[in-house]
Amino acid sequence: MSIETDATGTDADEGVDALARKLGEEIANLPVYERYQEAKQEVEADEGLQEEIREFEQIREEFMLARQTGEATREDLRTLQDAQEELHEKPKMSDYLQAQNELELRLQELNEVVSEPLTVDFGGKAGGCCED
Repeated sequence: MSIETDATGTDADEGVDALARKLGEEIANLPVYERYQEAKQEVEADEGLQEEIREFEQIREEFMLARQTGEATREDLRTLQDAQEELHEKPKMSDYLQAQNELELRLQELNEVVSEPLTVDFGGKAGGCCED
């Protein structure tokens, strides 16, 4: 199926684009988004925490490789889970994950509001690819 669009755009297209930009700006001003950004910056600025994240990612990559080759053990899984728990218990990481979760919930609420008059899930289709 091919959908023809006018390359020059219409007034309706431009109005929707302007509303979308305005929505993005308003989301960026939400306290939940600002809290997420602050928590993210705290995590990114903490070099010790960044090292722990890199170490966790290494453990996860090793586990995924072992799983793909059929060599992963329950002990490997436990090691990965322990490393993740330890990382998530760090105060800055815990704050970041909580802020991220709150933001995702708010974005889902906004997606439902935008999707209500549509016959598709706006966020799902806007962010998805190749879905039937």
